[in-house]
Amino acid sequence: LSPIVELNVGGEMYTTTLSTLKKHPGSKLAEMFTGQPKLRTDSEGRFFIDRPGTYFKYILEYLRSNQVPTQCIQDVYKEALFYDIEPLIKQLEDSPQIFGELVARKQFLARVPSYSENIELMIRIARAEAVASRRSSVIVCVVRTEEDAARCQDALNSLDMDKKSVVKFGPWKATPSISDLLDCIQMDVESKGYNISFQPHVAEKGFRFKSYDYFYKFLFTWW
Repeated sequence: LSPIVELNVGGEMYTTTLSTLKKHPGSKLAEMFTGQPKLRTDSEGRFFIDRPGTYFKYILEYLRSNQVPTQCIQDVYKEALFYDIEPLIKQLEDSPQIFGELVARKQFLARVPSYSENIELMIRIARAEAVASRRSSVIVCVVRTEEDAARCQDALNSLDMDKKSVVKFGPWKATPSISDLLDCIQMDVESKGYNISFQPHVAEKGFRFKSYDYFYKFLFTWW
């Protein structure tokens, strides 16, 4: 291989040295250029990597000067994981953005039973009710303790609705509150491209419990 390498990364063109690309021998990026290159070339003979080219400049800058990026942290982190550049991965995980997501929020959500599955269930229910409608709603029951879970079940039994359409989150053993979990639900559904909001669910007159103790309505707006 020539010591000077021309790259086409997702349509963005880069020129660098072979030694820069192989700076971290155990990385996937280094392996791409070890021995016989394992990459296709474009019409101009440049090595082609089918990844977002916008963020590769931050990867390249780190390889050249050990400069950890301060912009587009989440996206650069994904690319660092793909290229398996371990020192960069560790340094990015120490940044407030990644640390907060991985160590704080993700660790909390890991203690909420079936969290990811419930997010998908909410979306399926909302999409099923969206036919010929501008908005659709999903009722969510949020309980933090086992005691609340039992009360929630009693409340569900007195609700005049299809219990299968109520998505239950909790209980969990962690510091964050119900409002924190509600924010997480909204954040993760919105990250999938949906426009949603939520409010306490107000049940019909004569309901045995204050509905806002456990129940919330998530509103999906489609257009």
